[in-house]
Amino acid sequence: MLKVLVVDDESVVRRGIVLGVDWASMGCVVVGEATNGEEGIAAVERYNPNLIITDIRMPHMDGIEMMTELRRRGCRAHVILLTAYSDFSYARSALQFGAADYLLKPFRDQELVAAIGRVREREQMQTSLAPQDMLSLAKGDKSKYVLEAMNYIAEHYSDSDISITPIARSLGVSESHLSHVFKKETSYTIVNYLTQYRIHMAMKLLQDCRYKVYEVAEMVGYRDVAYFGSTFKKLAGMSPSEYQDRCH
Repeated sequence: MLKVLVVDDESVVRRGIVLGVDWASMGCVVVGEATNGEEGIAAVERYNPNLIITDIRMPHMDGIEMMTELRRRGCRAHVILLTAYSDFSYARSALQFGAADYLLKPFRDQELVAAIGRVREREQMQTSLAPQDMLSLAKGDKSKYVLEAMNYIAEHYSDSDISITPIARSLGVSESHLSHVFKKETSYTIVNYLTQYRIHMAMKLLQDCRYKVYEVAEMVGYRDVAYFGSTFKKLAGMSPSEYQDRCH
């Protein structure tokens, strides 16, 4: 069941979203509402939603600021942005910072339903792939820290800003110690393993023809599609589009 939070300062819009969608038929439930970004952050901490539907322009804290702060706090909920035409380019650029989709106001209920459907597909795909899907590594048994680091990467590889710093912090060890142990036991650096893992997962996602290359790039943590393409080609020997074509 996908838990949904609706954030908009216009009560008419909020009510329209909450009442205009058959949530149960989509495997969703609305767990809360908020009128601005500050209330939205408090609601996220209280309800832990999987999907946030939020307006961009709101008093006190707008939708982009809220999303940025939530990402900083480690929230990985999908975000659908609601935007007026004047903010269209602003909303589109926000896709690079973790938004799943955006809708132009005024939008029809079926447009929102379609966007939610895309989020559900992505959620199901990511759930089915991680965290149990690890790369096979050559060297023998792994220590607790290495296994935990691999699990962390499997759970957070879609975060564009993942690095050794939060991994080491989550394990309670120094970055230098983790780097040393990981390289010794796997022959990979943390960064190299993360890159290999992302491309490994991208290959799985590209086998589903419903996903476009730029969508896959975002799903595995790359903001820059061109950089994703060059990295993929370096490791896979062909471009993402060529790989996807060969799978069908």
